[in-house]
Amino acid sequence: MSEYFGNIFKSFVDYCSNKSYSKWMVLLTDLLIVVFSFWFISWGDNCISTDSSTIDVLGKLLALLLMYVLSFVFVKPYYSIIRHSGMRDVIQIISANLLAFLVYFLLQICSFFVNDLKFFLLSFFSMFFEICMVIILMIITRISVKFLYSDLDFNHTSVSSNIVIYGAGSVGVVVNDALKQQENASNRVVAFIDDNRSKMNKTIDGVPILSAEEVLTQSYITKKNIDSLIIALPKISVSKRQSIITQALNLSLKVKLVPEINSWIYDNFSPNQLQNIKIEDLLDRDPIVLNDKNIEREIEDKIVLVTGAAGSIGSEIVRQLLLYNPKKVIALDQAETPLFDLQFDLKNSDLYKKFSSKVEIVIADIKDSVCVDSLLSKYHPDVIYHAAAYKHVPLMEDNPYESTLVNSFGTKIVADAAIKYNVRKFVMISTDKAVNPTNVMGATKRLAEIYVQSRFSNSTAFVTTRFGNVLGSNGSVIPLFRKQLEHGGPITVTHKDIIRYFMTIPEAASLVLEASTIGHNGDIFVFDMGQPIKIYDMAKNMIRLSMANGVEIKEIGLRPGEKLFEELLFNKENTIPTQHPKIMHAKVIQYEKDIVDNYMKELWIELNTCDPIRIVKKLKDFLPEYISNNSEFSKLDNERA
Repeated sequence: MSEYFGNIFKSFVDYCSNKSYSKWMVLLTDLLIVVFSFWFISWGDNCISTDSSTIDVLGKLLALLLMYVLSFVFVKPYYSIIRHSGMRDVIQIISANLLAFLVYFLLQICSFFVNDLKFFLLSFFSMFFEICMVIILMIITRISVKFLYSDLDFNHTSVSSNIVIYGAGSVGVVVNDALKQQENASNRVVAFIDDNRSKMNKTIDGVPILSAEEVLTQSYITKKNIDSLIIALPKISVSKRQSIITQALNLSLKVKLVPEINSWIYDNFSPNQLQNIKIEDLLDRDPIVLNDKNIEREIEDKIVLVTGAAGSIGSEIVRQLLLYNPKKVIALDQAETPLFDLQFDLKNSDLYKKFSSKVEIVIADIKDSVCVDSLLSKYHPDVIYHAAAYKHVPLMEDNPYESTLVNSFGTKIVADAAIKYNVRKFVMISTDKAVNPTNVMGATKRLAEIYVQSRFSNSTAFVTTRFGNVLGSNGSVIPLFRKQLEHGGPITVTHKDIIRYFMTIPEAASLVLEASTIGHNGDIFVFDMGQPIKIYDMAKNMIRLSMANGVEIKEIGLRPGEKLFEELLFNKENTIPTQHPKIMHAKVIQYEKDIVDNYMKELWIELNTCDPIRIVKKLKDFLPEYISNNSEFSKLDNERA
């Protein structure tokens, strides 16, 4: 018998958990509260006596109900879902009752002119206590229903995730409320973490506020079976955020971030808006602040050509340029599919589609001098951002001909055309691998730097920007690691001690735009890349972020031309600061134009042989700092010695 009634009760609970209380039922309940309050207040105030007729009592009650119906219909406190009641609902309840009191007050004034109307009204003090009692009972009713649904687990949803919220301020409270109100929520907040000692050992909605030292320990995490941490700190330094994330990852916790408050949908927060931690969030770098006015002066109403526009950096430069109101952006690349993808993204992006008509997509090859000349003759760009290049070290080590043809002579072709057609500024995107190069790719990029730096023209200023690896760029370690994780590992690193400088794609593109505004002819700028990062540590963090703790990290040895660490400056170089704290001006060795031109002619002769040894030997003749590492071309260094 008990099992029978238990099943009936469970069915009733399941039915209720999937239904919302009808708004008309809520209105009826609120009106019943008004009737009960009227009866209670009137009885206590002796308004209902043995001498009172039924008509007197009903008259007063009907007048009261009429006032409340009018106020409820106007304010609509019965429209909300009771189980999700919050502060706004309390304000609505108070507003509805104050409106009812206002109607009562107006009727009282009218009663001075129509004496018979006094028959229908309560006394002033009775009405005041009536209002107070209705407010209290309506709030208690909603809190009780909310308590039944959430705190007593009325919807019978089992808890599948125990969560800690870092931040016991207003944002943390909003996140906690949103998690509790989530439909079919299976998340439970077991603790708040806060660094404010005055909040310690207090509670929010019954959840304790503790210090990070208490919560972020293996014993507490295990005891409370915590699996996730949400960072709800709107104003947090990069180093502090990184520290919290690192601690959480070391404890095998999933970490999520609350987005910027101004990005919340309709000013309301939803748990679906929580952001997963990306590897970029572990970079100890402060946000880059740009001088937008300088960039706008450089770009507004100008025609801009971007070579390599389908690549990671080139495409981001195109996107950022559009925000500064150029007259036209020529996006040039020889890669058909990535260029199509860029065009599609621009046309369908909410941010960029209104600018997409300003973008001209051009499929062309920078080593085709006829094509490049024709394009510059047609468009007459004011500024060129030259991002086109081959960049993969092992591939270029196997293909010196193509690397030299594109990186060095392709740059020469575009630079010469820029001078011919009076392009105001030519900005070359270089690499840290051009510093003391140990591979063909770095050597050909260094030669490109030397060539553009030696061009002196009254019409065209040549500026070079040099930076390290870019997180998430095509062919970089991040996409490679992600693919390896998708296949269950192992993650491969070339050496356990290998380190690299990293910045994000938007950071790199932003600094290129900024550097272009402050650069003059022959300038080479290096970017503040922050602290170098061990690739091995990055692999470990990506495994933690993906919660794939069983994945192995395997060393496979340095690839041809690869070195353990990259540099941003030559040994004989130094830097001087610029007006931007993250951009430094490099003092570099200057090469005479005639010497460079003669060498390029000699290199072109060797290039036509298509002989890798002869091509690389000629590169080494001009670049004494170019010493191959882990490469078949190392024998040329021995001969040179």
